[in-house]
Amino acid sequence: MADIALHDVTKRYADGTEAVKQLNLEIHDGEFMILVGPSGCGKSTALRMIAGLEDISEGELLIGGEVVNDRAPRDRDIAMVFQNYALYPHMTVRENMGFALKLAKVSKQEIDEKVTHAAEILDLKAHLDRKPSNLSGGQRQRVAMGRAIVRDPSAFLMDEPLSNLDAKLRVQMRTEVSRLQRELATTTVYVTHDQTEAMTLGDRVAVMRGGVLQQVDTPRVLYNSPVNIFVAGFIGSPAMNFFSGSVAGGKLKLPFAEVPVPDGVGDAGDVIVGIRPEDFEDASLAPEGRRHGVEFDAPVEVLESMGSEIYAYFSFEGDEVSSDELAELARDSGVAETPSGGAGRAVARLNPESEIGVGDKARLWFDAGKLHVFDPSDGTNLAHEAASEGEPPSVAGEEGEEPEDPRATKIAQSPQQTKIQQVPQQTKIQQPPQETKIQQSPQTTKASKNPTAEPEAGDESPAE
Repeated sequence: MADIALHDVTKRYADGTEAVKQLNLEIHDGEFMILVGPSGCGKSTALRMIAGLEDISEGELLIGGEVVNDRAPRDRDIAMVFQNYALYPHMTVRENMGFALKLAKVSKQEIDEKVTHAAEILDLKAHLDRKPSNLSGGQRQRVAMGRAIVRDPSAFLMDEPLSNLDAKLRVQMRTEVSRLQRELATTTVYVTHDQTEAMTLGDRVAVMRGGVLQQVDTPRVLYNSPVNIFVAGFIGSPAMNFFSGSVAGGKLKLPFAEVPVPDGVGDAGDVIVGIRPEDFEDASLAPEGRRHGVEFDAPVEVLESMGSEIYAYFSFEGDEVSSDELAELARDSGVAETPSGGAGRAVARLNPESEIGVGDKARLWFDAGKLHVFDPSDGTNLAHEAASEGEPPSVAGEEGEEPEDPRATKIAQSPQQTKIQQVPQQTKIQQPPQETKIQQSPQTTKASKNPTAEPEAGDESPAE
């Protein structure tokens, strides 16, 4: 195992395009770090630079405390799991998993021991003599992971390994990846565009946009205290609703209500206000004792019943909210995932017992204590500094702690909130102290270290 550090790492192509800009990131020994962002944000390029598949234009990359900028991929003691499995179709599962060891001239006995051990971890023992064509998509992905495990590397690098699987199998494999990482306690960098994967898998999550690291912290902090409007809109499903607002006389005016100004906002004038769908409720079913609750009326246009919850799409009178960040989120995820992308429309996640119907002028409720207020000029979260470690900002003039919302997303608590200064060029980010979250399985015996590596370019390439 090893820690990974990127210091002012930049990737610049021959035409001057910068895919990654002054990236500063510390990945601790044994940590599960997720790189997430929309297409073209630089997350895969960053992973490929760690692997040695892309040259670093500027900055330093350290693995295990040693600068590895000029080392070949095979000399970095890492193992990579790709999106397309990359298995040899004419080889059995056993032969695929042990192929890198065979190239490294490891003894047959040691290969058999390591392959058998990895097969036990991945529940593949019954499939060792089968070929990839006789396996399901999930089994093939486990074989690809087994091929990485047998090498016992210092770090695993995974580039969207679950994106080729169907939705149900993706959920199952997500659980498998999480269990495997806990058992092996190996430093893992995992790239995905799926924020659900990011929130459920990672010890910490790094959100990227346009080659710049926006925020890195635990899932809970990203959800409760996003540093800017891009992170707020990217994290959460359905996405956060955004409304035009204005601050004057100690009040924050929304298109459908007026509430006290949250701490840290001050007299900001025109602002963008974010409210998550789960912070709305049918007024008749709103949690009791919530001091920050505000009720309003809105016509409901569409209802989507999910069984355990209802999504109610409602309209309101107000100006369209627009910003570069929201436009990019809309392009990447579609209007359905950015409900306020259309003027005067938002989505609320309601209790399944709600009797609100399509076309009703519904009485809705929202928690004004969980508002997010953004500067429309640069997207900065104005209340970010006032928000305590992972908790939403309080409303000015009210005291006391609120009872916990039973519908709130349950995500591991952060030990410390990461402070990030938003600037045009990426600045250094001070990382929080490592949160020990990975437990070593007492039944897992890690294979002995070996210097083997994946075949370099020019070796036989597997068929997809």
